Amino acid sequence: MSATAPITQDVMTLPRKLPEGLANLVGMTRDAMRDALIAQGTPEKQAKMRVGQIWQWIYQWGKRDFADMTNLSKAFRAELAERFVIEVPEVVTKQVSEDGTRKYLVRIAGGHEVEVVYIPEEDRGTLCVSSQVGCTLTCSFCHTGTQKLVRNLTAAEIIGQVMVARDDLGEWPVPGTITEAPRLLSNIVLMGMGEPLYNFENVRDAMKIAMDPEGIQLSRRRITLSTSGVVPEIARTAEEIGCQLAVSFHATTDKVRNKLVPINKRWNIAELIEALRSYPKVSNSERITFEYVMLDGVNDSDADAHRLIELIRGIPAKINLIPFNEWPGAPYKRSSNNRIRAFSEIVYKAGYASPVRKPRGEDIMAACGQLKSATERARKSRKQIQSEAGIPD
Repeated sequence: MSATAPITQDVMTLPRKLPEGLANLVGMTRDAMRDALIAQGTPEKQAKMRVGQIWQWIYQWGKRDFADMTNLSKAFRAELAERFVIEVPEVVTKQVSEDGTRKYLVRIAGGHEVEVVYIPEEDRGTLCVSSQVGCTLTCSFCHTGTQKLVRNLTAAEIIGQVMVARDDLGEWPVPGTITEAPRLLSNIVLMGMGEPLYNFENVRDAMKIAMDPEGIQLSRRRITLSTSGVVPEIARTAEEIGCQLAVSFHATTDKVRNKLVPINKRWNIAELIEALRSYPKVSNSERITFEYVMLDGVNDSDADAHRLIELIRGIPAKINLIPFNEWPGAPYKRSSNNRIRAFSEIVYKAGYASPVRKPRGEDIMAACGQLKSATERARKSRKQIQSEAGIPD
């Protein structure tokens, strides 16, 4: 761990120009959809009502064909079809793990591909959503970090991942009916490919759609955004999205975190902790989740556990301990079960929940830290990855 890690790009990424064509209603905010309808000739006095009707058909009933929107006149439906589309990402492949985890490879504009993961559990079904094609952050333990950033996803491409998963799960209700059955897709975690806070506006707009009471109807408490520590955007997340917050923490000293999570060189642990202490929504009922991947001999000592407790003291929090999910060429090894249990016990005795996350979907490379678009999955040698991560042999 003595060499220098690659530093993350100190830039906000800009989306590449998307293909031109009919405007996609998916991903538009209500205001944007209203403006688009007025621009195509809808009277202003009717526009708000029309938005509500179309919104419900798309996001509550899952319809993709204007012809199905039977409470709109045939003439208006024909006008909509001439000027707009309702499009979501294309599913290229679906893999199902032995444990029931589903991984989707979806294709977006420009032919790029991202991965999306659905994790079924007894009391919930969680969808792990991507926010970028690739990633800027080069976290040395993460497979996605070995893939260069291509572009930000649009709001349509982000909420489209949720719609694609609901398609596959057969979870769109029949129009006009109310179901009491538990949601198969009950939670969203922005923990897939990319750093969500480097694509803030698109993530915000997509999550507003997910939370809309006349659409997909997920509670803000069922949406968790995970950041590696983009400090200036943390308070904004609470104010403009209002979801739960998770932090990819992974180390208790700047020396180690600089190598594991290179964004730490821009905003170090002290700056990150200060931002988390003042997070507007932090409370005993809405704790911040600290994600901590367990790496053998790197960050898993008793001393690390005690330092972690001191760093977060006073912050309502829980610590998710994540056994490292190895991938081809990975420069680290998973901590032993005994070491993970010892670390967890220290944290638990200090008064913090410290669940050990059960690896899911490892047989289909769908576990935490393993996502990487199939088109970018060219295998690098372990030596190449170690060199890029600044880790000696």
